[in-house]
Amino acid sequence: MLLYIHGFNSSPLSDKGRVTAQFIAQHHPGLRFYQPQLATAPEVAMAELCLLVETQVQAGEPLAYIGSSLGGYYASYLAERYGGRAALINPAVRPFDLFDDFIGIQYNPYTRESYRVLPEHKQQLVQFDTQVIRNPERFLVCLQTGDEVLDYRAALHKYACCQLHIEAGGDHSFVGYEQQLQRMSQFLCLP
Repeated sequence: MLLYIHGFNSSPLSDKGRVTAQFIAQHHPGLRFYQPQLATAPEVAMAELCLLVETQVQAGEPLAYIGSSLGGYYASYLAERYGGRAALINPAVRPFDLFDDFIGIQYNPYTRESYRVLPEHKQQLVQFDTQVIRNPERFLVCLQTGDEVLDYRAALHKYACCQLHIEAGGDHSFVGYEQQLQRMSQFLCLP
């Protein structure tokens, strides 16, 4: 099973989501691939993700994750809790520190829906923090130094013991993401 986890204010309809789905369909057509649209509330989003992962664990399916930004934060929690390998793209390290800037009404350009970020969402995020990576062999972390949203050095510090791929320049979307999919699929041991 491969679970693609999108970032904050994103969707499986984002460029990375669509490119990933196309790559998996072309190169790994027999793989169980999931790309859920996450709920706004972190507790609800994580409950949905955990249920999906637990169902796969009960079925004896191997686990793999691709997480982008906030999705990387969620994927870290899932890989540490349930096992499996994770490829993280410009992952958020302490997203709860940034949430004050987003409290209120937000608009998702992919789903074309407005939604409300609440103060309690910040606290909900804290409970999924993996302060220390206990299983570094499970993680491939792809960073671009030009990320304008997140300071790549925070991820570099947190995931220093993991396999890192760092590119100069780029941005938060991870310029050239499609060129990383082969590297990620090999690391994730996708069938």
